[in-house]
Amino acid sequence: MAVGSCFVWTLMGMLAVLCEATEETVAAPVKDEPMFGVLDIVLIVALLGIAGWWLFKRKDDSSSKPVYTIQPTTLGAPSQQTGENSFIKKLKSSGRSLVAFYGSQTGTGEEFAGRIAKEGIRYHLKGMVADPEEYEMGELINMKDIPNSLAVFCLATYGEGDPTDNAMDFYEWLQNGEADLTGLNYAVFGLGNKTYEHYNAVAIYVDKRLEELGATRVFQLGLGDDDANIEDDFITWKDKFWPAVCEHFGMEATGEEVSVRQYQLTEHPEINPERVYTGEVARLHSLTNQRPPYDMKNPFLAPVRVNRELHKSGDRSCMHIEFDINGSKMRYDTGDHVAVYPENDATLVARLGKLLDADLDTIFTLTNTDETAKDSSKKHPFPCPTSYRTALTYYIDITSNPRTHILKELSEYAQDPKEKEQLRLMASTSPEGKQLYNQWIIQDNRNILHILEDMPSVKPEIDHLCELLPRLQCRYYSISSSSKLYPTTVHITAVKVEYTTPTNRLNKGVATCWLSNKIPPVDDGSPPMVPIFIRKSQFKLPTRMQTPILMIGPGTGLAPFRGFIQERDLARRDGKPVGNTILYFGCRKKAEDFLYQEELEGYEKTGLLTMHVAFSRDQGEKVYVTHLLNQNKDEVWTVIGENNGHLYVCGDARTMARDVHDIVVQVVQEKGNMTQEQALAYVKKMEAQKRYSADVWS
Repeated sequence: MAVGSCFVWTLMGMLAVLCEATEETVAAPVKDEPMFGVLDIVLIVALLGIAGWWLFKRKDDSSSKPVYTIQPTTLGAPSQQTGENSFIKKLKSSGRSLVAFYGSQTGTGEEFAGRIAKEGIRYHLKGMVADPEEYEMGELINMKDIPNSLAVFCLATYGEGDPTDNAMDFYEWLQNGEADLTGLNYAVFGLGNKTYEHYNAVAIYVDKRLEELGATRVFQLGLGDDDANIEDDFITWKDKFWPAVCEHFGMEATGEEVSVRQYQLTEHPEINPERVYTGEVARLHSLTNQRPPYDMKNPFLAPVRVNRELHKSGDRSCMHIEFDINGSKMRYDTGDHVAVYPENDATLVARLGKLLDADLDTIFTLTNTDETAKDSSKKHPFPCPTSYRTALTYYIDITSNPRTHILKELSEYAQDPKEKEQLRLMASTSPEGKQLYNQWIIQDNRNILHILEDMPSVKPEIDHLCELLPRLQCRYYSISSSSKLYPTTVHITAVKVEYTTPTNRLNKGVATCWLSNKIPPVDDGSPPMVPIFIRKSQFKLPTRMQTPILMIGPGTGLAPFRGFIQERDLARRDGKPVGNTILYFGCRKKAEDFLYQEELEGYEKTGLLTMHVAFSRDQGEKVYVTHLLNQNKDEVWTVIGENNGHLYVCGDARTMARDVHDIVVQVVQEKGNMTQEQALAYVKKMEAQKRYSADVWS
C-alpha cells in the first residue's frame, strides 16, 4: 500500500515537473536547449502508462468497493430499466392492461385513480394504480406492446396552473420531450376549481399533448370542479367513460359490479412494540429519531414557542403561532407555505370505535392484495402495523363528507332495508340519487360518524372502514413572517374553525382546533410539538426593493404580507431604498378583529407602509377591500401601470380574488386608455412576468 502510493506520487511529481517545464517553454522565448528531450518525455509517458495500468489492475482485483457507473439520460427516450420503477413490467407480469396514474396534492386524484383501476375488472381490464413520481414515464411508448391497454390520468391542478408535486417530472417530460406515443390509448380526468383562473390547466394540457405525441384519446377530457361537486362531476364522467372504453376495444361489461376488498387484514395479538407505528408519516420512529432532510414524508417535530389570540373580542378566534425550526436545517423564503400534520379529535375517534364495537388498541396490518403493489409505497394504505386508534387519529380522514363509492360499500352492511336502499340510491348515478347525496351528505354536512349515528343498522368492519376512508392530509398555511427577520421561527396566522351543521351538530376544523390546544407552558416545561415541513411557493417579493408593491389581503389573507412588510422594513433600516408598500386589508370590526393592528400602524407611522382598511361591519352599509380599490383606481394604476410595480392578492378565491381581478382589468382599461381586450392582455402579461400573483384558497 505504502510502496504503491509512493510510486504513484513519484510519477505525479515527474508529471508536474514536465507540465511546468512545458508551460515555461511556451511562455518564454525559445532557448537553445529545452529542459526535457524527446526521449525523456517518452520515458515519462511510458511510466505514466504503467502506473495507470497498475492502478486499474489494483482496482479491478479489489472486491471491497463497488464500481459505480453513470448512464446518460436522453429526454423523451424510455428507460431501459426493468426494475421496480417499470410499470410495463408490472403490467405484463400480472396480466394487467389498465394503469391509472394520478397527480394529487390532497389525495382526491389518487382516490379517483384507485376507483378507476378497481372498476376495470368489470370490463376485462385488470388495473393498477401508479404514482408517476415512482415510475419511468418514458415507458408509455411501450404501452402499445400490451394488447387492449389503456392509461388513465387523474390529474389535479393547483396554484397558478401548476401540476402537483408528484406529477411535476411527468409534466416537464411532456413539455420538453418528443416521444412517439403512437399506440397509447388514454383518457384524462382533471381535478380543478373554477374560482381559480387556471381552471384544470394541467389536465387540459396533458390531454392535448398526449394527442400531439400520437396517442389515441379513448374518451373525452373530464373536468371536475371542486368548488361545486367534484364527486358528481367524476361519477358523471365515469358513467360515460366505461361504455366508450367498451366500444373502443369491442368489449362488454362482465356484469353487475361487486365489492372487492383491496387489502387483506392481519391482526397481531403479540408483536414487538418497537415495530408498531404510532403516528409517523413514513419511516418508523421518525418522530423520535429525527434526522434531516425534512419534507412531506419526513416532517420536523417543531416546538410551539408562541400561540396567542389575535382577536380582541367577539366569539371567533384567530391564532398567531410560532414554530421553532432552529437546528432543523430547514430554510424558507418569505411567501412560502408551511404544512402541518394534524390529529383527529380523540373524542370523535372514541365515539367511532364505540359505534363499530371495536377494540381500538388492537394492532393490525392491511396488506395490498395486488401483487403489483408489493414493492411500492402502496403496499399498505398507511403505515402498518399500527393500532386502530392510531390509524383513526393520525392516518384516516374521519371528518370529511364520504364519497359515493364509500356509501355503496356501507350499504352492504345495512340490516335495515330502508337504510340499505337509501345508501344505494345515494351511491347511484341517477338524478334522484345525486340530488339525495347532495342534500343528505353535502348540504347537511355529514361525515362517517354522523352517517353511522343516523343509520344504526349499518355496522361495517373497522378494518374495511380503514380501507375505504381517505388519508388524513396535511394542512398548508401561508407563512406570516420574514425569513430575513426570523430565520429560526416560522409564523402562521390561522382562524379557528367551528360551526353548527344543519343537523345541529358542532363541526370543528381538524387542524385549527387541534392547534388551538398547543399552548406553550408559562414555566420552563417542555413545549408542545407539531410535525411540519416547508413547501416552496412562487408568491415572492420583487428582487429590487425599490419596486412598488400593492398587497390585497382581507382577514388571514394578510398572513404572507406581514412577512413582505417585515422584510421591506428590515431593508429600509439597513439603509436600502424601498419602493411604495401599499396594503389593502379588510376585517369585520376595528375593535374586534383588526389583525396585527399595533404592528401595522407602527409601520405606517414610520412611513414604510400605506394602509387602506375596510371594516365591513362598523357601519350600516358593508364595506370591503374591493370598494376601497374602486375608490383608489389612480393609486392602483400608478403602481401597476406607471411604475411597473407588483400586485399581490391573498385570500378567498371564490369571490374576493375574482372581484379584484375584474377591478384590475377595469383600472387598466380606464386609466391606460385601452379596450377590454387590450386590458385583459396587459393583465395576462403581468401574470406571465410574475407582477400579478395570487395565493388563494376556495
